[in-house]
Amino acid sequence: MRLRLLLIFSALCLPLSAQEKPNIILILADDLGYADLGCFGSKTIRTPNLDTLAAEGTKFTSFYVTQAVCSASRSALMSGSYPNRVSMQGALNHTSKEGIHPDEHLLPEMLKQQGYTTGALGKWHLGTTPMFSPLKHGFDEFWGIPYSNDNSKYHPSLAAEMPPLPLYEDAKVIETDPDQSQFTRRITEKAVSFIRRHEAKPFFLYVPHVMPHVPIFASDRFKGKSPHGLYADVVEELDWSVGMILAAVQQAGIADKTLVIFFSDNGPFLSYGNHAGSAAPLREGKLTSYEGGVRVPFIAKWPGKVPAGRVCDEPITEMDLLPTISTWLGAPASKNKIDGRDVSDLLLGKEGAKSPHEAIAFYAGTELQAVRSGSWKLHFAHPYITPHDTPGRDGKPSNWENMKPAAITQSGIAGIATRHGYKVAQQEPALYDLSTDAGETKDVSAANPEVVERLKKLAEPFRAELGDTLTGMKGNAIRPAGKDEG
Repeated sequence: MRLRLLLIFSALCLPLSAQEKPNIILILADDLGYADLGCFGSKTIRTPNLDTLAAEGTKFTSFYVTQAVCSASRSALMSGSYPNRVSMQGALNHTSKEGIHPDEHLLPEMLKQQGYTTGALGKWHLGTTPMFSPLKHGFDEFWGIPYSNDNSKYHPSLAAEMPPLPLYEDAKVIETDPDQSQFTRRITEKAVSFIRRHEAKPFFLYVPHVMPHVPIFASDRFKGKSPHGLYADVVEELDWSVGMILAAVQQAGIADKTLVIFFSDNGPFLSYGNHAGSAAPLREGKLTSYEGGVRVPFIAKWPGKVPAGRVCDEPITEMDLLPTISTWLGAPASKNKIDGRDVSDLLLGKEGAKSPHEAIAFYAGTELQAVRSGSWKLHFAHPYITPHDTPGRDGKPSNWENMKPAAITQSGIAGIATRHGYKVAQQEPALYDLSTDAGETKDVSAANPEVVERLKKLAEPFRAELGDTLTGMKGNAIRPAGKDEG
């Protein structure tokens, strides 16, 4: 077995021929919690297809997104860079004139140059105006929405000022305010069609689902079918979607040459209570630099290449996918400096493989709030948001009844907290050993001063290159976002 894995890995260190290039299907959930899948610990939500995917592939239990918010996370996935390097912190909305810069060399552009047919189905969220269309960034086909589904008449606090939600097919708006209960079904049907139409040559299918970002909806086939409420219905429909995509791959006879990846763009939107997921046993969720915000479920399957039934706890990130795939294809990942690393050793199950990251930085906006190295995670002093004691219910965030319009429109962390029903708290400097304390509950800095000093030093290059408003540092290696001047 060891010899077989070594031979597979050695072969993939060389550029693949056109016949060997794998199809790549990347399925992204929106705001799914770490513990929302059976294979990651859920006891209530039924996810048989994703559980099978994990059993037939490898489950990564320390996989990270780089910021726990939509646009920032997606920019890292596509560019292989920290969001702060490409000036894509936060989440874009319908008023945004900025987006991913045209000079960033994104994953679909690299794959298209290698002869792949590329399609994106779901939520884009890297720019709203035509110059930022997925079609301008390497995708041949696009069907979906440009930003989050709460930028619509369903927004819990700003609905009155939201325009109709546009649904695009390629560059054309084909509907406004579409029935959101049909998003998962329609995306799935489009995905199956894409596979059938392009099965004869290498393709990249990116499926960034709209759900389970609030407002959440399930189709009639799934609504009310789980005994655990609407959120469970929504996730179980996503699991069905994964099953349909895998079945289409199997029926096309291309399973052995198809890499399937599933993860979430960030952790759960905890303020929304029963309309949000769970990150247990991790701390906090979306919009924070705690594990519940940035550590997400990740599964990869590639028969005969990625080991089946394996669990890997080495820390890797979404930024690593671009350089890893580019290495397999013998293609340059980017002409720009990127932060991702080739994690082929880990994906292919090479014995003794370790994370190539000496340190991983965790920003919230422009604040460097924490850094991880090995099993250690050091938080610097920083504010953070946390739900009120009474969680939200049925689509309304916590503290909903006390929201005031003037406060909702304020900027900064206070504005974010107010708009989504959070309160602001303060994290003091603390060191956590994630190998024994994934919930970040016990500060062990006093017993490990040398570790604290080492991680402080590891943070310095991030501050120098990417900046840090907590310490007043301006980064010297930041590239601009794109800006629509029209």
